[in-house]
Amino acid sequence: MHFPRSAGILLHVSSLPGPHGIGDLGEGADAFVDYLQQAGQRWWQVLPLGPSDDGNPYVAQSSWAGSPFFISLHALVAAGDLRADEVARASSAPSDRVDWGSVARTRASLLPLAAERFFARARGDERARFDAFASAEAGWLEDWALFAAIRRSLDGQPWWLWSRGLALRESSALSDARRALHDSIDAARYVQFRFFEQWGRVRERCASAGIGLLGDLPIYCARDSADVWSARSRFLLDEDANPTVVSGVPPDYFAADGQLWGTPVYDWDANANEGFAWWIGRLRGVLRMANAVRVDHFRAFEKYWAVPAGAETARAGRWMEGPGDLFFEAVRDALPDAPFIAEDLGVITKPVRDLRDRWDLPGMRVLQFAFGEGSASPHLPYHHVRHSVVYTGTHDNDTSVGWYATAPEKERDLFRRLTSSDGSGPHYHMIRTAYASVADLAVIPMQDALGLDASARMNVPGTVMGNWGWRLLPHQIDLGNARWIRGLAETFGRGPDQARQLARGRGELPDEAPDNEPPAS
Repeated sequence: MHFPRSAGILLHVSSLPGPHGIGDLGEGADAFVDYLQQAGQRWWQVLPLGPSDDGNPYVAQSSWAGSPFFISLHALVAAGDLRADEVARASSAPSDRVDWGSVARTRASLLPLAAERFFARARGDERARFDAFASAEAGWLEDWALFAAIRRSLDGQPWWLWSRGLALRESSALSDARRALHDSIDAARYVQFRFFEQWGRVRERCASAGIGLLGDLPIYCARDSADVWSARSRFLLDEDANPTVVSGVPPDYFAADGQLWGTPVYDWDANANEGFAWWIGRLRGVLRMANAVRVDHFRAFEKYWAVPAGAETARAGRWMEGPGDLFFEAVRDALPDAPFIAEDLGVITKPVRDLRDRWDLPGMRVLQFAFGEGSASPHLPYHHVRHSVVYTGTHDNDTSVGWYATAPEKERDLFRRLTSSDGSGPHYHMIRTAYASVADLAVIPMQDALGLDASARMNVPGTVMGNWGWRLLPHQIDLGNARWIRGLAETFGRGPDQARQLARGRGELPDEAPDNEPPAS
């Protein structure tokens, strides 16, 4: 996919303001879409949207399902599935942190109640819409609903600790579970029906505002997921379903011992023998939610870091061959216009770059990496290329203000000289540099748009506690702030009405094409 020259903002759904302890797909999402439109943005980038107990979006329990945490409870009141007084008891004062434990308890009590009422009363068009959804999504929904129901009945126990019959999916054990857990399975289907109904409304609102959704697909699946449980043959597991090797990355900028992610890695030969059908289905699943998708850890398609199961750090790993061109040939045949961004950060070699370029995928440039890698760094603005996406920082970086406060003086000195600044307001100069880049798309985290310090950081790679919790306060979705962001975007040709004018000037677009049109799905 080649992006028009444009700008976007990175903000996860959990970080939206809202009255129930976490951002959701209700009024907070509507207010943020209005902000994006006022700020002259063409893209809203989110993190993966799957269900996760602790909020880490990169270890979701399903590649296809949506998180019940993001469902708007107020919308369930409007639908007749919950009462206003029940939802009011779950309300909390505005906070800049998600309380994951409280959110999980609230949803665990209210969503089964909402499902029970729905099935007791739903008739006509509403029931028909549910049945149509369940039928259209059955390919993943049935496994997910059964997995979720069994897991709930066992107080969240991971699937490899279930009885052997359930863990290894023996048909008699699954049949018994379906009978015993019928209501809980229906409730899991209902939750997904409401999630995708609400997500569809947000997507329609974005489209009407000329804003595209940029999704995110983790390269790996969490071990405790319906994906691995229902598709064990596609992963490197032993006969008892234990991983033989697990994922990670070698020592890098973020971690001296590397990062031990611990998720199973793929049996790429088994996937290739199926024509990568499961993977293509996974890509289709995320594309039904977004206009374009960032594919995380792209380098693993060329070579991936495999760590022996049981190793204490990622240092014990080694590089193994990924599926390479064979994978992308299958994907391009099945999804010829697949709009993917390659997350090509970390240890990137020439073969990785060549693979990315052969399949015409835009890569990423991160300005926070530009000032400490020397003059050959691809992240320095004068090395950027049009067919790429530039970020001030990603969800794994500190905020720009936090970065500048702790960066080595050598890096800060180069930053000041390159941006012709004195170091005050580093977020402004980072954004200005990103917008001035030749890269087609510039994305800034919302924390940088607001000039927030390190307390607003989303994630510290290699750590477990304290991540994924930052949230906007309601007053921070400020249209005054949006105006200066829009002005800066327009200064550098990234405004919503400028992309087509620029394309016309380059001879890339017919003269009769309209100026203001949402990004293509």
